[in-house]
Amino acid sequence: MIELAGIIILGILAQWFAWKFKIPAILPLILIGLLVGPIAAEFLSEDGSKWIEPIWNGKKGLFPGQGLYYFVSLSISIILFEGGLTLRRDEIKNIGPVITKLITLGSSITFFGAGIIAHYTFDLSWELSFLFSGLIIVTGPTVITPILRNIPLKKDVSAVLKWEGILIDPIGALVAVLVFEFISVGGGAGFTQTALLEFLKIILFGSTFGFTFAHALIFIINKKWVPHYLLNVVSLSAVLLVFVLSELFAHESGLLAVVVMGMVLGNSKLKNLKEILYFKESLSVLLISILFILLAANMDIKELMLLYRWETVLLFTLIVFVIRPLAVFISTYKSNLKVNEKLFISWVGPRGIVAAGIASLFGSKLLKEGVEGAEYITPLVFMVVLGTVLLNATTARFFAKAVGVFLKRSNAIMIIGASDLAILIAVYLNENNRRVVVIDSNKDNIEKAKNKGLEAFEANIYDDELTNNIELNDVGYLLALTGSDSINKHTISNFSSVFGEQGAYRLASSQEVITQEYENKEQLFTVHDDYLNLMEAVREFPEINETPVNSIEEYKEKISKIYAELKSTPIFVKNKNNEILLIAEFEKNTTIIEDWKLVYIGKRLKI
Repeated sequence: MIELAGIIILGILAQWFAWKFKIPAILPLILIGLLVGPIAAEFLSEDGSKWIEPIWNGKKGLFPGQGLYYFVSLSISIILFEGGLTLRRDEIKNIGPVITKLITLGSSITFFGAGIIAHYTFDLSWELSFLFSGLIIVTGPTVITPILRNIPLKKDVSAVLKWEGILIDPIGALVAVLVFEFISVGGGAGFTQTALLEFLKIILFGSTFGFTFAHALIFIINKKWVPHYLLNVVSLSAVLLVFVLSELFAHESGLLAVVVMGMVLGNSKLKNLKEILYFKESLSVLLISILFILLAANMDIKELMLLYRWETVLLFTLIVFVIRPLAVFISTYKSNLKVNEKLFISWVGPRGIVAAGIASLFGSKLLKEGVEGAEYITPLVFMVVLGTVLLNATTARFFAKAVGVFLKRSNAIMIIGASDLAILIAVYLNENNRRVVVIDSNKDNIEKAKNKGLEAFEANIYDDELTNNIELNDVGYLLALTGSDSINKHTISNFSSVFGEQGAYRLASSQEVITQEYENKEQLFTVHDDYLNLMEAVREFPEINETPVNSIEEYKEKISKIYAELKSTPIFVKNKNNEILLIAEFEKNTTIIEDWKLVYIGKRLKI
């Protein structure tokens, strides 16, 4: 009881520590696991026992027999399902082919390259070398996300790393399983045909089960056959059912099944998707906290000492600084990514829970079978996991600046509210080459925005979902355009520091229109323009117009005429380089203009 409670308490403390100091949680989790496991047994315990013993050894331990590995497998399935829920098709309009090549061609390069290096540096058999390389194909999404969360990057770069990290997990697991089976059956000429059949079975059953059960769950939930209070636990049981059934029909197809299931659900019109996602996120945090501590604690000091040799440094260096860049540059050849973006993607390749979990499972099984060199598998994979995470966590921000992918100015615009007014403004900005993200809690409004070709998603501004989205790191302007004064003020108060680096603005409240004074200097348009007035103007004149201005005097003259017209409102100024400035931003910083345009909404005026 003490051990189990201790793992949960230490795991959550590690998660809090990681959040507080903005580092991947895997670092404190693994260090805690090593401390309460091999380090405690060697240096801290009087009887040489671990403080936390993951496997029952006859005297103490949490899991008997294969119990630990069953728990690891089921936990990883839930974590990958949660990752699949976050994948959206509209995120990869520009980089779909890049992701496809990274998880196919890039994986092949990593597999063969790392396998050859492991064989010649550690003198492992070819079978074990390729088992190791199959395990380190994967990059951990749970590790990449916190690393990128605090680095402002272009959306495409963040999306590539996010999608690669989630989709490549089942691929790496599949490759590792095939190699493990090859070792277990002793290889042989007939294995090639067997492996091909197993591969096809895994793809067939994994994708079929994931797709079918996802649609079945969507149908059941939308028909309200499940009461609201059982929604989350029913979805959890469905994930476990899909994983287990898929495993029964094709061994190791379960991970693919849950990723496919998550992707289908995440891109569906499921009414309660947000609730399921929040529940799975919380569950994933708990499981990751437990897993990393358990797996690290399960190691022995003898295994760690196997790495105390110069070949370890050579292996790590070649994998990180040669194999990873080679895989990325070949996979992104002739893509729209720039060289500096490819360099950054090459640099960020941390391994995570799937690599560590499967390595522990296969390593111990091969040790029991007496396979020579199997004792190297688990510590080598853990070395790559811990080394890549430590490297990326400490240097990613510096490297982003060094290669020039760090956005010095976050120019993307987030609009809160998807009304006709907000959509009209967003479309104009989008047509003028500004990235615009529209946020609303109303599904119908979001659908309307998407039909206009806008990037939009459903979110509640009263939770922290927005701040956890790494693909919003390039947002620097925040515009609150909802019909609720309280929501607009809450948006500015809570999100201006995150998304309003260049400026956070809101509509005038009804009270401010009466008093003709803003409470603060966060006005978006004028003190006359509250939501009702603007919506009335948009309903009668749903268009955005431009008029040339060549001097500050002309600007003042024309803006006065626009202000005098009740059905028109100035919203932007466009300079001669077609860059868009907000009125408040323009009037604060600009003194000289030439060949500029004043942009206004509503009735076209003769000015």
